[in-house]
Amino acid sequence: MKYAVLFIVILFCASPLSSQSITDLISEADNFSTVTFENQKALDKLLQAEKMDQKNFNVLWRLSRSYVDIGEHLPNKTDAEKEKQLEYYQKAFDYADKAVKAKPDSANGYIRRAIANGRVALFKGVWSAIDFVKQVKADCEKALSIDPNNATAYYIFGRTHAKLCEKSKMIRWPLGLGWANMDESLKYYDKAVALRPAFILYRLDAARAYNEEDNITKAKEFLVSISALPKQDEDDDQYKREAKELLEKISK
Repeated sequence: MKYAVLFIVILFCASPLSSQSITDLISEADNFSTVTFENQKALDKLLQAEKMDQKNFNVLWRLSRSYVDIGEHLPNKTDAEKEKQLEYYQKAFDYADKAVKAKPDSANGYIRRAIANGRVALFKGVWSAIDFVKQVKADCEKALSIDPNNATAYYIFGRTHAKLCEKSKMIRWPLGLGWANMDESLKYYDKAVALRPAFILYRLDAARAYNEEDNITKAKEFLVSISALPKQDEDDDQYKREAKELLEKISK
C-alpha cells in the first residue's frame, strides 16, 4: 500500500514538472534564437522539448524557425552543401505544417509555413517552384485573416509581390501569378514597417522596392533611418552595410 501511494504521488507530480520543463526549454530556445543568435543551441533545446510533446504548437513553429535560421546561413557552394540547405528548408516546412495542423486558428503556423515555402521557392528558383509561391500567398492571406496586424505576414506578402514583379505580367499571367503588382508590394512593405518600425530588414527591402519604382525620396527616407536602429536580427550588421551602400549609390 505504501508503494502504491508513493507511485500515485510521483505520477501526479510528473505532469506539471514536464510541462514546466517544456516551458523552460522554449524560453532558453527563444533566448538563443533572438538574443544571442546561437541557432544550433536553440534547435537542440527545441528537439528536447519535442521529445516530451510531439504536438506542442509552441515547440513546432519554433522548430520551423530554427531550421530556417540555420539553413539560410549554411554554405551552398557545392551540390552536397546545397542538398543540405534544402533539407533544412524542407524540415522547416514539415514542422510549420505540423504547427498549422496542431493549431489551425493561429497565424504563427501559417507564417512559418509561408517562410519555409518561400525559402524552398528561392532555392529552386521561383519560376520552377510556382506551386510553392502560390502556397506562400495563400498562407499569408490566411495569417492576415486571423491576425490583421501581423507585420511578418505583410512583409512576406510584400516581398513575394516584389519578387514576382521581376517578370512582366504578360509572362506571369498564364502561370497564375498575374495577381502580383508593385503597388501592392509597396503597400504591404509600408504596413510591415508601420507595425514594426525598428526592424531593419523591413525598411531595407521597402527601400529597395521604392528605388526600383524610381521613388528615390521614399527610398532615402527608409535608408537614412536604418543606421540608428538597434540590432534585432543576427544579420542586421550586414543589412546596415547594404543600406549604407544603397544610400550612397542612389544619392550620387
